[in-house]
Amino acid sequence: MARIENHKYTVSEAFQECFYIVPDYQREYVWTDKEVQQLLEDIDEQIDAGSDKEYFVGMILVSPGTQKNHFEVIDGQQRLTTFYLLMCALRYRFKGTAQHQAINGLISASYATKDGEIKTSLKLEPRYENADELMQCLVAQDDEPTKVRHAVQQSGITQFGSLENLLNAYSTVYRYLLDNYEDQASLKKLWGYLANNVVFIQISTDVSSALKIFETINERGVGLNPMDLLKNLLFTQVDQKDFTKLKNEWKKITAPLEKAKEKPLRFLRYYLMANFTITNKDSIVREDEIYDWFVNKDNAKLCEYNEKPFEFVRKIIRNVESYLAFSEGQGNDRHANTQMANLKKMCGGAFSLHYVLLLAIASLPKPRFDHFVVQLESFLFYYIYTKTPTKELERSFSQWADELRDIAALKDAAIQRQQLNDFIDKRFRASMDGKRNELSDALRRYTIKSMQQYRTRYFLAKLTQFVDMAYKGVTTPGSLDDYMVLEMEHILPNTPEPELRQSFTTSNPGANYDEYKNRLGNFTLLEKPINIVASNSYFGAKKDEYKKCKQYLTSSIVELAVVGKNSSINRINEKLKAFENWTAASIDQRQAMLIELAKDVWKTSLIETV
Repeated sequence: MARIENHKYTVSEAFQECFYIVPDYQREYVWTDKEVQQLLEDIDEQIDAGSDKEYFVGMILVSPGTQKNHFEVIDGQQRLTTFYLLMCALRYRFKGTAQHQAINGLISASYATKDGEIKTSLKLEPRYENADELMQCLVAQDDEPTKVRHAVQQSGITQFGSLENLLNAYSTVYRYLLDNYEDQASLKKLWGYLANNVVFIQISTDVSSALKIFETINERGVGLNPMDLLKNLLFTQVDQKDFTKLKNEWKKITAPLEKAKEKPLRFLRYYLMANFTITNKDSIVREDEIYDWFVNKDNAKLCEYNEKPFEFVRKIIRNVESYLAFSEGQGNDRHANTQMANLKKMCGGAFSLHYVLLLAIASLPKPRFDHFVVQLESFLFYYIYTKTPTKELERSFSQWADELRDIAALKDAAIQRQQLNDFIDKRFRASMDGKRNELSDALRRYTIKSMQQYRTRYFLAKLTQFVDMAYKGVTTPGSLDDYMVLEMEHILPNTPEPELRQSFTTSNPGANYDEYKNRLGNFTLLEKPINIVASNSYFGAKKDEYKKCKQYLTSSIVELAVVGKNSSINRINEKLKAFENWTAASIDQRQAMLIELAKDVWKTSLIETV
């Protein structure tokens, strides 16, 4: 490791002697009002205590730049930037005084280049997207936050993310000074303490060594999440000339995840379990274990990020692309996909663990991938609708991903098909058989309050589609979209007239109206115009409207159609039941009927030809 120098600086000494550059490959400014406020309050407490002792605010890790006294900030830029913004706010408050001139020299200064030219630079220059332009504008304006923000807007600098954070931090600092240091005397006291008592240790060494020190300091994830630490780890593996190239590649990972509002750490967990064998006792990786997993020597060799960092990053990029496609209901070809769309309708945003399996098998030929998704949908139905805790699936999914990666890597189509069938039979079907009674019990007790409404709608949509397919003799299911937009009709009205409620209570001794109106058997899907007409009427008055419904699962409540002797319609009729009256017993019978239909809808099947 190269020579390491360290120096203790006060805030004023640091900005008097050093020019700080925040390189574009480093994390941008992320502090919020909370962190800025906390730093100011901590300093305030020291001043209020009347202590003349030094107040240590930590360590700053830097690497010498090409110009004398210019340093790239490797760690500590959040604090340095906040101190710099504090000096900008103090400078404005001290306008027309000697303090204004003194602080101004700490904010920007001139120096001689190697060619003898005189150059004026800011004492802190962030070089990530447009941040240098914003900081130049803020410093040149030397004004209160509203006018600074207006000047930035007028200059055409786009405000988003870290740039917005910088402007917000300046506003927070300025507001804090107004609230707590109203007069010049108290303001001078703050500046005097900041200039002479607030200190930090600055450690300086070459970039490679600095990055390794940074990694050691943060090896437990203190202050940074595993995504930041992994990024830093990769920078230690490449030459400095490749930093910008690596930064641009890395943004292809983080930017799409941020845009889609997906959690980067959740993605990293799934990426690891989908792509590598996890050898700990639980076979899973928790968020707080991600970085430790990467720096493990055996895992580092497995990932090859030290030997092939760019290939490693590109593999993650491909996984991000697949991950986001799956989250949008797209297939492994990144196009709209009926099977994935159906899976998304059931899982919603509340369940995503199945991405581990999908990422592991993403390279399968499309027909086999689509078939796998259908089987996965059936498997997950059993687990989601029995409210099985996700934790029970994590270990299995991580281990199953190992099997699926091997299957996806097979070159022989016949062997691949057979092994995929074996997996579906051994993992999905066997697990579903073990939960069959549990599912039946859960569905017997199912009410509108058992699940989120989108899952009840999905459940009814799948049953309705299944019955329509059988009615028409269709074997390949299409999109659920037309079914998902239908109204969820309470056959026993949700808001009944008093007479109807009393009639039900009288005719069904011991049956609670409000309980039965919410039971699964009391729901069906209906076109909106028909639903409006049916309204809160008695069942007898609704019958004619139900007959008009194009969905056979609904129209068959009133009357079963009979066509021929062995038609597809007659065959599905064997699974359905029409009702003359609508009683508590009718709802129980229809709920039992829907449960039996569910067994035919959510089941596994083997690949035959694809």
